[in-house]
Amino acid sequence: MNGTIQILISGLELEPHPEGGYFRETYRSSEEIDEIGLGPKYTGKRNFSTCIYFLLTSHDFSAFHRIKQDEIWHFYDGSPLRLHVITPAGDYSEYLIGRVLDQGQVPQFVVPGGCWFAAEVMNQNSYSLVGCTVSPGFDFKDFELISRKELLGMFPEQAKIIARMTRD
Repeated sequence: MNGTIQILISGLELEPHPEGGYFRETYRSSEEIDEIGLGPKYTGKRNFSTCIYFLLTSHDFSAFHRIKQDEIWHFYDGSPLRLHVITPAGDYSEYLIGRVLDQGQVPQFVVPGGCWFAAEVMNQNSYSLVGCTVSPGFDFKDFELISRKELLGMFPEQAKIIARMTRD
């Protein structure tokens, strides 16, 4: 593994993430929202907001998954990141998260809650270091990692990207 990547993993105290890559939670608000205030799609309380470091290498990808909340991606360092999004209606889009604005990259992007999304590093032999902010705060009760077969059953018209960005 690249020396810079090892330094980031150890220096930021990152751990493997279930969807791929490495992460560490850096912020969880001390205040919470009651279940009544969250609405019917949530069970239990949620913190106002949470934030993580997320490191992805070109040797891995973040597999299609979704959460109930909006998730804001913030670019920090390394290669630009390609984010793949499938809406609940089955529409596919891709977004470039990075800092070269004249090449269509943006340093910050919001994935709407309920969308399926996956990510990959754009440059070979590289990494992308980003931050992800979720509000209401992230809880694994809101996280869904889906099988290739299930996602293909929902969106057969997106077969090519689903096959590439899922594990089975």
